[in-house]
Amino acid sequence: QVQLVESGGGSVQAGGSLRLSCAASGLTFSRYTMGWFRQAPGKEREFVASISWSAFSLYYADSVNPRFTISRDDAKNTVTLQMNSLKPEDTAVYYCAARSDYRESEYPNEYDYWGQGTQVTVSS
Repeated sequence: QVQLVESGGGSVQAGGSLRLSCAASGLTFSRYTMGWFRQAPGKEREFVASISWSAFSLYYADSVNPRFTISRDDAKNTVTLQMNSLKPEDTAVYYCAARSDYRESEYPNEYDYWGQGTQVTVSS
């Protein structure tokens, strides 16, 4: 059974940093494009960043570029999101997602598997 488990969320002051991790199991990790999405109360789930097979390409939402960095470690079946210079508007539940395609995508409906999310709260 495929599982994606996020960790690293928490509360931080504006300008601070957090590092989110997503551990994947039950899938051939190297054959999946990985993505991060976030959802704030009352808002639609929005794209944050994605990384393709073998990290050939990376894609970021304008709202987080260049503050956030996505990376992957195929040997450990892990994808990370380093978040720097955090702003209150970054507050949301952050979700890890996996897509069985070599191409990046910013659309939630093009991802096959999802984690349950981790809360990030940025105070002003």
